[in-house]
Amino acid sequence: MAGRDAGVGPAALSAKPGVFRGWQVVAAAFSVMFFAYGLQFSYGVFASGMAAELGWSRAATALPYSLYVFLYSALSAATGRATDRIGPRPVITVGALLLGLGWGLSALVHEPWQLNLTLGLVAALGMSVAWVPCNATVSRWFTLKRGTAVAVASTGGSLGNLLVPALAASLIGIWGWRWALGVTAIVAATLMLVAARFMVRDPESVGLWPDGATEAPPMTALGPGKTLAEVRASEPFLLLIAIYFMTWVPVFVPFVHAVAYAEDLGVSKVAAASVISAIGIGGTVGRLSSGVMSDWIGRMPALLGVFALQAVAFVLFASAEGLATLWMAATLFGFSYGGGVTLLPPLCGDLFGRAHVASIVGMIFAVAGAPAAIGPYVAGWLFDVTGSYGAAFMSSAALNVAALLLAAILAWRGRRAA
Repeated sequence: MAGRDAGVGPAALSAKPGVFRGWQVVAAAFSVMFFAYGLQFSYGVFASGMAAELGWSRAATALPYSLYVFLYSALSAATGRATDRIGPRPVITVGALLLGLGWGLSALVHEPWQLNLTLGLVAALGMSVAWVPCNATVSRWFTLKRGTAVAVASTGGSLGNLLVPALAASLIGIWGWRWALGVTAIVAATLMLVAARFMVRDPESVGLWPDGATEAPPMTALGPGKTLAEVRASEPFLLLIAIYFMTWVPVFVPFVHAVAYAEDLGVSKVAAASVISAIGIGGTVGRLSSGVMSDWIGRMPALLGVFALQAVAFVLFASAEGLATLWMAATLFGFSYGGGVTLLPPLCGDLFGRAHVASIVGMIFAVAGAPAAIGPYVAGWLFDVTGSYGAAFMSSAALNVAALLLAAILAWRGRRAA
């Protein structure tokens, strides 16, 4: 298994003496997620110009994105399994090509069905290689610093959210949405291909130990853990699926509806768009701090904290009367959402071992993450029925309280088992 991914070799991963090569894998994972999520969160910028030029309704531009979110989440089970079997380098390489092809062809569409195909299918196939393979691979390279390493890698997605949409908007102003989307897709895919060269399955592949240890760690840290069949039948695995299902169903609601909500409150279009930027800022801080803190205080206490904060964030959204509260809610939501997703791979590594971590994280991401595609639609339906976003945001808060309670049960069962 190790040899399949060792083609990069020690020479390709050369580092200064004393610098653990695992941090180069972290940098590569950061880069892949920066460009993949930068494209994803730029869609609204491109869709505006697309709808204006082609005369499409908002529903016509929203459906391909929902298909995209559903499919790449569902496919994460397959890409996670592939990462365990053949290593992250070939998986991410193929994904980068598909991602660039899907987004690039989206710059040529003239009919909604074409966007359903290019974005909803081809780009989704490529996007499925980003989060699970990258974070699971980083989890294999670390044990003692697993939370910190995954946090640094995951921050790439938040910074992509923060920086790439603004760059895309600038390019649209110069070239128009078609050329801007095509160029952005090609550049992102090319740099992802470069980063894929440095994605090695585990430290043993290049004659190292996790965390840069000079001797073999205890077998409890290195051991293969449970088999996939044992994991799928275990209570912690089923609880994690339920926990992340509850917290992820509403997770795209702020991304899709926060700007319109702000405008309903009388906020200008430019200021309303800053709410999304606040989510990106909060997400960057949340991913970094939650991972580092989890290495200090434990994975479960950190997880309980971020779910509690996310519930508070949705309550703040529901009660907002102006831009100040919206910024507070968006920053807190970004912080808690970023923290929650960052903690999943290291938590799975802790609970189930390193050998099948990509498959396990991929299964959870697929089962719990795919339903998130329906969250924005339900929020829109609740708005149409009630005339406000209050019900949508309070329902989102309730789901996060449920996730918090289930996480408390998981923590309690874990302490009893110990």
